[in-house]
Amino acid sequence: MDELLGRRRFLGYVLAAPTLVAAAGFAPAPAPASAADVTQLVDLNDMMTAAALPTSGLISVEVGADGTVSFALPRAEVGQGITTSTAMLIAEELSVPLDRVRITLADARPELVFNQLTGASNTTIATYTPIRVAAAIARDRLLAAAAAEFGAPAGELTLEAGVISDRAGRRLGIGALAAKAASSRTRQVSVELTPRESFTVIGRPHGRIDALDAVTGRKKFTMDLDIPGAKPTMVCRPPTINGRVGSVANLAEVRAMPGVTDVVVISTGVAVRAETFGQCIDGVRALRVSWRPGTAAGKSDESVLAELRAAELPLGLRPPTPVVEGAFTFHFRSNSALEPNCAIADVRADRAEIWSALKSPIVAQQAVAARLGLPPGKVTVHVTQGGGSFGRKLFFDAALEAAEVSRKLGKPVKLMWHRADDSRQGRTHPMATSRVRAAYLGGTVLSFQQRHTSVSTDLGHGLGEVITAMAARLPVGDIGFAQTFFHLSQSMPYAFGAGTTLLSETDKGFNTGSMRNVYSPDVACARELITDQLAARMGEDPYRFRRDRLRDDRSRAVLAKVAEVGQWGRAMRPGTAQGIAVHTEYKSVSAALVEIDCRPETVGRPIRDGVAGPRVTKVVFAVDAGLTVNPRGLEAQMMGGVMDGIALALTSSLHLRDGYFLEASWDNYFYTRQWNTPLDLRIIVMPDTSDQPGGAGELGVAASMAAVACAYGRATGTMPTSFPINHGTLSFVPKPTVPPVPPSPTDGLNPGGPSA
Repeated sequence: MDELLGRRRFLGYVLAAPTLVAAAGFAPAPAPASAADVTQLVDLNDMMTAAALPTSGLISVEVGADGTVSFALPRAEVGQGITTSTAMLIAEELSVPLDRVRITLADARPELVFNQLTGASNTTIATYTPIRVAAAIARDRLLAAAAAEFGAPAGELTLEAGVISDRAGRRLGIGALAAKAASSRTRQVSVELTPRESFTVIGRPHGRIDALDAVTGRKKFTMDLDIPGAKPTMVCRPPTINGRVGSVANLAEVRAMPGVTDVVVISTGVAVRAETFGQCIDGVRALRVSWRPGTAAGKSDESVLAELRAAELPLGLRPPTPVVEGAFTFHFRSNSALEPNCAIADVRADRAEIWSALKSPIVAQQAVAARLGLPPGKVTVHVTQGGGSFGRKLFFDAALEAAEVSRKLGKPVKLMWHRADDSRQGRTHPMATSRVRAAYLGGTVLSFQQRHTSVSTDLGHGLGEVITAMAARLPVGDIGFAQTFFHLSQSMPYAFGAGTTLLSETDKGFNTGSMRNVYSPDVACARELITDQLAARMGEDPYRFRRDRLRDDRSRAVLAKVAEVGQWGRAMRPGTAQGIAVHTEYKSVSAALVEIDCRPETVGRPIRDGVAGPRVTKVVFAVDAGLTVNPRGLEAQMMGGVMDGIALALTSSLHLRDGYFLEASWDNYFYTRQWNTPLDLRIIVMPDTSDQPGGAGELGVAASMAAVACAYGRATGTMPTSFPINHGTLSFVPKPTVPPVPPSPTDGLNPGGPSA
């Protein structure tokens, strides 16, 4: 789609249909110029965009007789706001009010191949031009139809707020022209997009189009859907990760409990179907199951850490010049999305229907079909709105379980995981180590070597298939999925001489996932801490040291902005300090300045949820994400990323003991709480530096985590090496391992179901 016919002209199609339907065309992506850094040559987002391009003409914009414009977005909305930004693109090119644009989520469409995969901050980058082209073609067709009606040249007509008018004052709504503008055959046309200087929607702050429905409870998530016959269903899961059912002593007894309709053994546990979720929980707790050990039997934080250290790649010979070194540990973490893992399934002998918030619905459709022994075309997968993801909804565990239960029972099921299931049996961010060695001489950094070692990251959700399909076009050689992902997502923002950042993975016994920003927060945190150490060794200020060694003007601009607004270098009390960090990814750049309070009276203060300081008191975050479609949405994304970064640096982790995680809900999984949310939080969206959008969904995490870590090191005088910093203190009493755990008065509420 980037091959211009003119300055702003693109090819697309008018599709054969009774009403106006338009779609983008396809043009091969241009070959990138050579560059020293592989992510400057081609990054993960480039790969995903190139993989999506061939099917971009299969997503279309339709104008209805009622004057509304409809678009089935082939991506998953999980709170990141892409339905709003998509509506804005259409409203811009079609000159219609935003409230006249109807965005739905497309069912699984196998013909879209890689164009229906949500991840790696790719949605806006990949769909920005195709959606605009389709809308612009619809605009031109409507103007042509109106010109025929008015008997006036199309160039003399104006389209505004969904109404076309001529110089004589005659007016026609686009709905009245939808059928006249349609085509009886599919044909190719060219179109010119609205020039940037004429934008009236793109780049202006807009609230979310689903905000009112969300705050009034009208927005429909999976558990809100009323599917005939689908009754609440929950699964009794093993006490250890991936354990299996040995035997069940009291199936008949539980089947006879009030409200319980069915109890059945499945591959992941024992499913209970009942009239209410409360009755499901009662049934699950009453089950007496003999369990077989799982894939992580007997493992603990200490044993996994030993495995990681044994798998670390060497840093090479120690150079003769002075060096700065560090070894860092990053513990298991939970995706911890607000909405528990859930799905609805209605499986019949010859077909199946699934409803779930899925970021890789085509792969889910294939997997469900294989599990059921059905052709993929007999499995319909509906993508629903999701209540958070952070990478979790790239996986479809709940959809597979729901399909298995429904097939065994011959009845529809509405399956929801217990909150404890998400923490103990769900997808986790892998435990990892990162070793760094930087050599320097005088004021010059000669080399920077980083060796990142991680518990294996599962890429079986579709990204692995993209990597396989694009392998011949990638400049990374013959390496595996994870290594390719790693190399295409990691960039070095500083001119630090010769260097390499390499990945090694081990241990496939855990259920892992691509948590928000995947490898980047850990890698960037280690890098920025060593950068602080280099500055100290050379006797330079951390901010100026970074500024003078950044590779590009965009990075220098965001760093300078947070230093200016955050008053870098201001006098601070003992035990408090500032930290600063930079991160570049997916053609976007970011910087964070953080202030932290590590004074004994703060750290030692009792906190209601059991966690004591340190406390982040101020964050200034600047972001340059290229052309920004919706500045308000970008600000919200960065706010969430900042909260993630604080949590990863200070409080959020899973403790592994004897093959299971001790955390069982949010009362002991310590995401950023109100007491640790900075009262002074400023998000700065930099002026656009590009005609194309960059990635933003994951951008806020890495720089925030790194800046918090750097601030902690400066406040305490000791560089932190284990994260989160509070992991070493177990500040709660673990709940029983036989799930589901008993309720706790501090547990959070689950939308659509009972409390944990």
